Amino acid sequence: QVQVAESGGGSVQAGGSLRLSCAASGYTSSSVVMAWFRQAPGKEREGVAAIDEHERPTYADSVKGRFTISKDNTKNTLYLQMNSLKPEDTAMYYCATDYGYRVGWVLNKPAYRFWGLGTQVTVSS
Repeated sequence: QVQVAESGGGSVQAGGSLRLSCAASGYTSSSVVMAWFRQAPGKEREGVAAIDEHERPTYADSVKGRFTISKDNTKNTLYLQMNSLKPEDTAMYYCATDYGYRVGWVLNKPAYRFWGLGTQVTVSS
């Protein structure tokens, strides 16, 4: 069974930076997609960024130019570097992953079976 665990959340002032990490284990194939989602109170969980099995990144429009997704394949670890943070970035951030053949649109929440418990990011103005 694939297991996923996020770390690196915290509180920061607007304009600041944070880096999230996501460690995954238990894969039976190296062809995987990994993604970050977030959910603010009272809102739907939304896709933030993803890397597909061909190492291509995809970003939500709301974070383009501010967030960078990367992956260390030797460690099966996903990162999200978040710069120029805004109060509207405040949310619980979740890491999701699944095998590439199962995932269509990489920011589609239902495509993923394996999720972490989340890490809180709070941005104050």
